[in-house]
Amino acid sequence: MRRLVLIVEDSPQLAENMEIALTAMPAVEVRVTGSGSEALGLLSKRTRGEVAAVITDLEMPAMTGFELISKLRADPKYSRLPIIVSSGSSDPDSPGRARQLGADAYFAKPYSLAALRRKLEELIEETNSDG
Repeated sequence: MRRLVLIVEDSPQLAENMEIALTAMPAVEVRVTGSGSEALGLLSKRTRGEVAAVITDLEMPAMTGFELISKLRADPKYSRLPIIVSSGSSDPDSPGRARQLGADAYFAKPYSLAALRRKLEELIEETNSDG
């Protein structure tokens, strides 16, 4: 069964680069949304086991990545879903705040897409082994 990795990123170029880097992962379907609200709408149509992880930007229009993380962690269906933050925020408090809200990893832009993929694979494997 292919599981969804959802990229929530309002920069089309970065979203495309991430999608290309992650598409080759086995048993993973990569989808891109440009906003937190669009992401929540897509996730609401999926069951818990269908979603492998979410990678989100923080600074987006309408709903920030912080808000998206909070909403996902408040939903029992997604309370343990791996969440990776990919952000260009210059606020030094952003990584700590993201982790406090429930993000599993934080990547400050620019970063290595290979490192992001390795962390994503590690988090998915950990979640799968937890049962």
